[in-house]
Amino acid sequence: MSEFDIWGYRPETGHQEGAEIIGYKVEAKDGSIGKVSKHSEAVGASYLVVDTGVWIFGKHVLLPAGTIGMIDLVEEKVYVDRTKEQIKDAPEFDDAKHGGDPSYLERFARYYGMPHM
Repeated sequence: MSEFDIWGYRPETGHQEGAEIIGYKVEAKDGSIGKVSKHSEAVGASYLVVDTGVWIFGKHVLLPAGTIGMIDLVEEKVYVDRTKEQIKDAPEFDDAKHGGDPSYLERFARYYGMPHM
């Protein structure tokens, strides 16, 4: 069994490198949470930033690529394997602090940890 990589896309997600997914709707296990506002395919640091809109007062949340269950390029939706509550309680994304600081991303790695199937 290989070690889970929270920052990598799992093969079964349907991720296609270079696909433009900004603007796609994001669906948690129990409902819609917002739209993709930022996307990184950096090796070892792939993630989405979701604009939650009015759901949690305009908060932006970072979702490591390893939380993505499926990307539907036809329906333009990204399905994540976390609940709305788990996502709501995640550390808030701060673009100013992000800037490639590995310790900043570690907070998200610790929070999301292993896959929740």
